[in-house]
Amino acid sequence: EVQLQASGGGLVQAGGSLRLSCAASGVTFDDYAIGWFRQAPGKEREDVSFIRYSDGSTYYDHSVKGRFTISFDNAKNTVYLRMNSLKPEDTAVYQCAADRGGLFRLYGSSWWEGLYPEAMDFWGKGTQVTVSS
Repeated sequence: EVQLQASGGGLVQAGGSLRLSCAASGVTFDDYAIGWFRQAPGKEREDVSFIRYSDGSTYYDHSVKGRFTISFDNAKNTVYLRMNSLKPEDTAVYQCAADRGGLFRLYGSSWWEGLYPEAMDFWGKGTQVTVSS
């Protein structure tokens, strides 16, 4: 059984940093892509950043590019999202999610084109990130 355990949210001032973790168990990585969606109050859930295990390719939404960094620790089976220069508009519930290969099969090297919530195979619980101004 695949389980994703998210942690690392909290309250931080604008300009500050946080690191989110998503520990994955029961995953046979292969073509898995794991990453984060977020949802702010009154807004739709949006993709933030994902990483594909097999080749380390990454995706960042334009709103976080240059500020967030996603990485994967093989030994710990954990994906990290380092969030720097946080802004109040980054305030949201962040959820880690995993695709077990369908994105690559459908979209190939442009796998991030399929990053929609309904395409994900597994979800972790959300963690709240609040950025004060």
